[in-house]
Amino acid sequence: MSHASKVSRRLAEGIAPEVIEHIYSPRLAGELVLTFPYLGALNAAHLVMLARQGIVTPAQAKAIAGGLLRMAAEGPAAITPDPNLEDAYFNVEARLIALVGADPGGRLHIARSRNDLSAALDRLRVRDGVLRLLDGAVALRRTLLARGETFAEVVMPGYTHLQPAQPITFGYYLTGLASALERDAARLLDAWPRLNLSPMGAAALATTTFPVDRALVAQLLGFDGVLEHGLDCVASRDFSVEVVAAAAQLALTLSRFAEDMHVAVSHEFSAIEFPDSVCGTSSIMPQKKNPVVLEHLKGKAAHVVAGFASAGACIRASHFTNTLDAHREGQAMIWPALAETERALALAGIAAATATPKAELLLARARANFSTATDLADALVRGAGMDFRTAHHVAGAVVRRLMEAGRGAHEATVEIVDAAAQEVAGRAAGLDAATVAQALDPARSVAARTIPGGTAPVEVRRMATRMASRLAEDEARVAAWRDRLAAAEAQRDAALQALAT
Repeated sequence: MSHASKVSRRLAEGIAPEVIEHIYSPRLAGELVLTFPYLGALNAAHLVMLARQGIVTPAQAKAIAGGLLRMAAEGPAAITPDPNLEDAYFNVEARLIALVGADPGGRLHIARSRNDLSAALDRLRVRDGVLRLLDGAVALRRTLLARGETFAEVVMPGYTHLQPAQPITFGYYLTGLASALERDAARLLDAWPRLNLSPMGAAALATTTFPVDRALVAQLLGFDGVLEHGLDCVASRDFSVEVVAAAAQLALTLSRFAEDMHVAVSHEFSAIEFPDSVCGTSSIMPQKKNPVVLEHLKGKAAHVVAGFASAGACIRASHFTNTLDAHREGQAMIWPALAETERALALAGIAAATATPKAELLLARARANFSTATDLADALVRGAGMDFRTAHHVAGAVVRRLMEAGRGAHEATVEIVDAAAQEVAGRAAGLDAATVAQALDPARSVAARTIPGGTAPVEVRRMATRMASRLAEDEARVAAWRDRLAAAEAQRDAALQALAT
């Protein structure tokens, strides 16, 4: 009896051409190269465990180890992808069997399933993605903190509702972004203990009757431990959803930075300058200098959020077990979402490193655009004995009078303040000219806010120092994880080499 299926004697017919076209060929086209090193690591760890547990003989282990080492040296290019074998795993297994024979090659799959393999492979891929994102976040945070200290005294208007609100500094703005990114990175760091657990040994869902050593496999793969429950091992991809959710929040932070810079660099604002090297031009309009980095950076967040939404939508109605809608379709947009987050971090790094504020223009705007009106109200509370609400109304009346006269905040006089106070409170404010001028000076406004989290340059630099200390801790934590993974890889490689000799 002939069997058209290349992967099962249960299936008497070959795979339909439409299934090949729409499922297996597209999957295999990118999957084989991307997953080849992870499958190599999983195969090596599993073989070492099978040999130490006596599940395969030394001779069988030697032959399989030799085949795995040859495959690693050849790389994925030595495998001609065959979609009739469904996926990367079966293509890799077929190559191993071609090199060493069905026996012992077919013994490598003892006590495991594509279900626990797929779950472990996804964890390994997401784990590497998290490390890359943390590297990018560390670099961006470092840039923001350094630039924040550099521009700690560059006074500018702060905005709410895209309207002038209160004076801040450009350094205060940049360190504010660094503060938000500290939490964005913390979400990725916090995901690690739940992500870095091994599902190997769960097999299809009910574990195995072979005496496997799950802890050994976890150790050889650099996992922190074993995810115990076999069904949960193969049913869950919550680690991917958690990480892509954290990535989405990070990308949203970056998109807001890009939106601010996009407005600031516009001709009407002209508040920030970027070098020509990070801008584009027009094919028809010779005068154009387009902020292409910012526009792409804003758009990246949409792709990451879509990856999160896609994973959640696929998992939503899936069964709590291994299932292709949750684990193949559900993971499909995780990988591009993580890649887009990496790109967003790189683009944000370019923007943060090259944005240059126009200090004189920004200071002039902060003087004239009434962003110091709150300081005038505070001065009325202190010097005129007013309650704040009355002082607020008086300051508002001052602003109205100046605007009607076509004058800026820095042109306020004692007479204007007293007239506004008489209108609102029925009496003159009684502030002297020096007090009014000081209240409306944006540089003094910034410098006076020395409480924790304030705009004063000394406080901005203190916060930057504190955040730099946290950054160093995060960087050391990631470096320790990388060292552990490198040690596991070295241990695994040495054990595989020992089996092959």
